[in-house]
This record gives sequence, C-alpha cells and structure tokens, in this order.
Amino acid sequence: MEKITVEAVLDSLQTVIDFATEKLEERDCPMKVSMQLELVIEEIFVNIASYAYHPEIGAATFCMSFEENPSAVLMTFIDGGKPYNPLEHDDPDTTLDVDERDIGGLGIFLVKKNVDEISYEYTGGKNILHMKKFF
Repeated sequence: MEKITVEAVLDSLQTVIDFATEKLEERDCPMKVSMQLELVIEEIFVNIASYAYHPEIGAATFCMSFEENPSAVLMTFIDGGKPYNPLEHDDPDTTLDVDERDIGGLGIFLVKKNVDEISYEYTGGKNILHMKKFF
C-alpha cells in the first residue's frame, strides 16, 4: 500500500490527485476509471478539508493499493477530525426538481455511484473511509 499525508487544506487537493493519477497510470488504469476516481478523490478530500478539523487544520492521509484478477484499486482516506460517517445519510431524491431537493448530499451520492464498494469506520480517533473500484 502506498500513501501520502498532506495538510487537509484545499491547496493540497492537486497533490493528492497527482499522486493517485501517477499510481493509476502505472497500472494502465482505463481513462474512464481514472476520471471517475479523480471525481471521488476530489469530493472526499474537499469534504475533509472543509469540515473535518474546521476551524483548525489537521492532516489527511490517502492510501492506495491494487488487486489483480479482477483488477481493482483500493483507496482509503484517513483523518483525525470530528467523527463523521458520510454513509449514514440517505441518498438525495434525484427525481425531484433541483429547487425541491434538500441542500447537500449530492457529493457523497456521486462517490457511491462511482465506486463498487465503500465503507466507513471510526477507530482510534480516526475517520477511515475505504473504497474499492474494479477496472
């Protein structure tokens, strides 16, 4: 497993995306999957940077590993911010008009639509979000 730890601030987002893109390219990950994962990484990291430690600043760790047969990427975000399980909220009702929907919740909905498996745990004072995407 390879990992990178950065300050959980928006300025660190591109560093995490570049790290992930490099690892995906090394594994000849299809462009469509890479683009889906970039969206996922951006959404999760922006949430951590915006809410986990607010108003303070803390660290965020992003981990990646790969499986073979079938090919898959495993990604994990870890932060020591406020306990928050993004999976415990209901998905937004996308059948409603935009002006009738509740604010928020669309980002994690998109994350769940772009990965094959996702789970959350709070252990040892850390938020840990695991995701898996087959390719």
